Amino acid sequence: MNKTLRTAAAAAGFAFAVSAVPAAATTDCSPGKPGSELTLEEGKKVYDCIKDALYAGYMKGDKKWIPAEYVRDYRDWTPVSTGPANPGWHGERFLLTFVNDVGAEEYLKYLEERGPMPAGTVIAKESFSVKDEGKVKKGPLFFMVKVEAGSAPETADWNYMLVSPGGKPMKINAQKACSACHEDNFGARDGLGYPIEEVRVGQ
Repeated sequence: MNKTLRTAAAAAGFAFAVSAVPAAATTDCSPGKPGSELTLEEGKKVYDCIKDALYAGYMKGDKKWIPAEYVRDYRDWTPVSTGPANPGWHGERFLLTFVNDVGAEEYLKYLEERGPMPAGTVIAKESFSVKDEGKVKKGPLFFMVKVEAGSAPETADWNYMLVSPGGKPMKINAQKACSACHEDNFGARDGLGYPIEEVRVGQ
């Protein structure tokens, strides 16, 4: 399979996997139109409306193989976007991204070509979607964790984990699906999918 087809297949497979994740609907935060039509400011208003409920949902229950402190503390990390980005990757969800102290300074350079991120970097991405009828759905909390060089060569030394909107660690094959998409599309920058330029902190 050539690079273009492999990239498309990986992205399609990843989108299918993530779109199959259960999502919790909210009704009082509806913007009254599809997510694809929202401005950045309108997307931010939706996020401001649901953010407390979003975090509370992620905090529920036993985190099992996911370090509980990641879920508890990620909002104390450095936000690298000023608001949720318009839908694109991750099953057409809006994303808001945070990076821990180990990796924040390096991430904020937004390099298009780079070496590996520092081991110990943890990236968290909150998510939500707005359906065609305007209904808001909470999405998973995504984590990328950079491990020591050579620890996970099959995923470019990244570990991927997801927490459902209801707080349960998700059992989809995040390692395979997430890594294929990140490496095929963002391999030159160590798999980092940056926020769109309009919402990047410092730009």
